Amino acid sequence: MPLTFTLDPTVDAGLRDGLLDLWTDVSNAGGAVGFVAPVARETIRPELVKHFAAMAEGRTRLLVGHDEDGQVAATAFFSFNSHRLMTHWVWLYTVMVHPRHQGKGYGRDLLAAAADEARGFEGIEAIRLTCRGGLGLERFYGSCGYKEVGRVPGAIRVAPGDDRDDITMLLPLL
Repeated sequence: MPLTFTLDPTVDAGLRDGLLDLWTDVSNAGGAVGFVAPVARETIRPELVKHFAAMAEGRTRLLVGHDEDGQVAATAFFSFNSHRLMTHWVWLYTVMVHPRHQGKGYGRDLLAAAADEARGFEGIEAIRLTCRGGLGLERFYGSCGYKEVGRVPGAIRVAPGDDRDDITMLLPLL
């Protein structure tokens, strides 16, 4: 079954807990979403609260995918640029698909839904995102139409002696 995507869903306790569980499960499965396993929900909660604050301020928008059981299965956060020379593109952050749904094509579905939504944002011509090197993520994003436009070697320190490249990807929407 395909996911059902919603832009700017109402944030209630169920969504909050679903996002927190998703982020924790993705992190603990080795996902490159800002944390290194093992990580607890309470460690992630402050980052989620920052996303919610940015949403309340209108700087960020949430795209959430629910599975056939109504569970949060995927997310991506759009972040708008405040610099007047960069308002024609958005960042895509915290792109996640729950580990139980890996291999079903939901990652591609999420990125396609994100691109479709971004095309509806006034004046937006591209999406940028960053990913952690060493996991093949740049190949996945590349297969979804993104182009690698920058790489900072060793910019992400996963652990002592384990530095990864920070890779910037771009998807033109026009």
